[in-house]
Amino acid sequence: MSVEIIISKNNILSNPETKDFLADVFYPKVDHQLPLIIFVHGYKGYKDWGAWDLMAEKFAEAGFYFVKFNFSHNGTTVQNPESFEDLDAFGNNNYSKELSDLSFVLEHFIRQPQVNHEKIILIGHSRGGGISLVKTSEDTRINGLITLASVDSLARFPKDEALENWKKNGVYYVENGRTKQQMPHYYQFFEDFQLNELRFDVERAAETAKAHFLVVHGTNDESVSVKNAEHLRFLNPNSELFLIENANHTFGASEPWEDTELPADLNTAVEKAIEFIKEKVVND
Repeated sequence: MSVEIIISKNNILSNPETKDFLADVFYPKVDHQLPLIIFVHGYKGYKDWGAWDLMAEKFAEAGFYFVKFNFSHNGTTVQNPESFEDLDAFGNNNYSKELSDLSFVLEHFIRQPQVNHEKIILIGHSRGGGISLVKTSEDTRINGLITLASVDSLARFPKDEALENWKKNGVYYVENGRTKQQMPHYYQFFEDFQLNELRFDVERAAETAKAHFLVVHGTNDESVSVKNAEHLRFLNPNSELFLIENANHTFGASEPWEDTELPADLNTAVEKAIEFIKEKVVND
């Protein structure tokens, strides 16, 4: 007999350090507390992208309280969470704001009556993996960490002359391949990184993170080389590396995703994650 899944979309969270953003919750209707999973999207990502809803449902069906959210400055808005309508916010995003938002999400949902506050897992995709690593190294309450196609460094900025031009002009643009929008990056992003370079050191975070750590990556990742995953595994000898042959950066998902099933590679990643969490975190 299947368990009813409670789905609550577009809940407004008000982080006083940043601005309002939205979060979704998926969990089974049961009479006991559940491990909390927080999913952290990546660069040019958002909570409703592609097959993330189907992924959330699969984690809920497996017995978890699953949360996904939009970073406050990811370019989406509370009114329109599935399009980049606030490019000024996108340009003013930085790692400090993302870590503030992630901390706010954790503090908000750890207090929910359905949540077992002793079982907390972060899942970060791409740049969100780097952010999740930093947060995990700072917060010992997090006892599970899974990275999906994660970067091994947050120091991903223009170099040399391009960096000088960014400083001089105050902004540089990156085209969104899907929407063709010119996405601004204001120089404050780099200044924030310089001010907090030690904190944002993903290598140090990987070495010091105490949580059970699973590194998932596709061998055909076109955006973040599989060498990043191998490096993270090297930095944390207690971690587990799980490579999916020929999987790309989004594990077969795309936007929009109109199928009612997860793409095969993402389904493989989710099933491995569920197995890992149940073995390492739930039964720990």
